Amino acid sequence: MNDIYFEPNYGRLYEQIEHGTCEVFDFEHLHGKISYIFIKRPIPVEINGETYYDITTPYGYGGPRLVECEQKNKVEVVQAFEQAFERYCQEENIVSEFVRFHPLFTNAQDFQSGYELTFRRHTTGTNLKDFENPVKSEFSKSKQKSIKKALAAGVEFRVRENPADLEEFKYLYYSTMKRRNADSVYYFNDQYFDKLLETFGPNIVLVEVLYEEKVIAIGLNLAYGKFVHIHLSGTLEEYHYLSSAFVMRYALVMWGTEHAMELIHEGGGVTGNADDPLYLFKKQFGKNTEFDYYVSNKIQNSKIYDLLCEKMDVDKEGFSFPAYRSAVLVTAKK
Repeated sequence: MNDIYFEPNYGRLYEQIEHGTCEVFDFEHLHGKISYIFIKRPIPVEINGETYYDITTPYGYGGPRLVECEQKNKVEVVQAFEQAFERYCQEENIVSEFVRFHPLFTNAQDFQSGYELTFRRHTTGTNLKDFENPVKSEFSKSKQKSIKKALAAGVEFRVRENPADLEEFKYLYYSTMKRRNADSVYYFNDQYFDKLLETFGPNIVLVEVLYEEKVIAIGLNLAYGKFVHIHLSGTLEEYHYLSSAFVMRYALVMWGTEHAMELIHEGGGVTGNADDPLYLFKKQFGKNTEFDYYVSNKIQNSKIYDLLCEKMDVDKEGFSFPAYRSAVLVTAKK
């Protein structure tokens, strides 16, 4: 099974944001194949006149993935991949690696022999496959009640597949990000949305919520295979009393069920805390559904990593990874 996060063109959406280039490391073995998509970023500090790089998986989820492999050969193929990828990193001057593994797949467990896994958080979603009535089974009673009340009050919705443009969505999205004082990483620019529409237009599912013929909320979702990922959304604050965010999810369940989708993946919270407000909100649409999300920080060249941290005057055991990117370039030692 594949997913949009494993598509090279998805990775290319984030080249400008990550200031790097999307690369694909395809590994073939007698008993299987592995594909790994990542963004290779130049480190803005040279060591002895030489440029080094680090790699990160694109926004969302990813990591190396077994494409073809029987269970009995998995360990052998993964070990061979690890050796080949280490050689690749040495040849390409890659210093460190940050991996966001995919919670809907087992690739974190498949590659744990070569990566130290860190549990980041639970993610959740609405299971459309195993429940006859996903709304009744997965939505909290309070959210079901709010949705029913909103629809009775005249709130409507419509779903648009492969939209011609994203202008109205962008207006609502940017106003929402500004209202929430969101981090800059969430301010995707026009070029990002243009490329998203151009590359994945047929995978985009827009859910619009309307009241008195006015669009009061829009959700941008990505449908691929049997999965729907809730990607981005925007709402008008003055209409929150009409439960527009809840109606968006209800409409997406209706669409997903009609199109034989198996799961609407919500994602997780901001933190890994059990009481994370965003996670608790999302959990109200997936009472019975939960996944484990793992990440991994890996140093491929410890000698150069230490030199970079020294040159950037940062503690290599610092909170952020890679530590040398936590410093401002101008603080580098001369």
